Amino acid sequence: MLGAGTMGSGIAHVFAQYGWVTTLSDVSQPALDRALESVRRNLERQVKKGALTPEQRDATLERIHTAALPDAAADADLVVEAATEDRLTKFKIFQELDQAAPPGAILASNTSSISITAIAGQTRRAAQVIGMHFMNPVPVMQLVEVVRGLETSDQTTQRVLDIATALGKTPVAVRDAPGFVSNRVLLPMINEAIFCVMEGVASPEAVDTVMKLGMNHPLGPLALADLIGLDVCLAILQVLHRDLGDDKYRPAPLLAQMVAAGRLGRKSGRGFHVYRD
Repeated sequence: MLGAGTMGSGIAHVFAQYGWVTTLSDVSQPALDRALESVRRNLERQVKKGALTPEQRDATLERIHTAALPDAAADADLVVEAATEDRLTKFKIFQELDQAAPPGAILASNTSSISITAIAGQTRRAAQVIGMHFMNPVPVMQLVEVVRGLETSDQTTQRVLDIATALGKTPVAVRDAPGFVSNRVLLPMINEAIFCVMEGVASPEAVDTVMKLGMNHPLGPLALADLIGLDVCLAILQVLHRDLGDDKYRPAPLLAQMVAAGRLGRKSGRGFHVYRD
């Protein structure tokens, strides 16, 4: 597991819980420490809810190891990358992974919008590169978008579909396209909700209440944006706008302004709503 942020720690948690010996790696030791603590807290919640026994919690933690980059990939059967949502960063990572991982290893990206075909083009094993787009929070959410690039083989695709199912998830196979299905549908809704706030149509609380009570959404679009991270939302919209060439994906100026101000949502304590936890 490459990347120890919110998504990386959640993905490592799920793999380890379902029996995989999992190596978590990152360029930052503090990030690794935070990730392990996050996994411990989430496992403890599962124990308190009766979803896991204390023995299962301890066994899960024992399966998670940490290692420096790129050495962590040296003995891997599957590498899942969950680094920052930046095209050039991912290109560099996959160039390095291609050198470090065994020839038979599958290289997967948790990217939420960047082309799997373009990522695979940075390697000499395009047939073994695929998208595994988990949803946040990973231990809770059922969906995994399995994104097949232009050169991804049938064998790789089926293997990853089987792995996602074995993790207790519901995999859905999609073709490589900007934003895939999830974010191509979701982000324009979030963006329009932000335009409603920017234009003074309604407050963030009012927008979220309308969508929860009127459309039966479990979470309003602005609260969901805060959970995803406003910087991530902005990055996805920029990819959609650039790659699809349609102004309907143009990010709301208010979103860019909030990201510039450091108001990123839950992870910074303040986005469209304020978080004290």
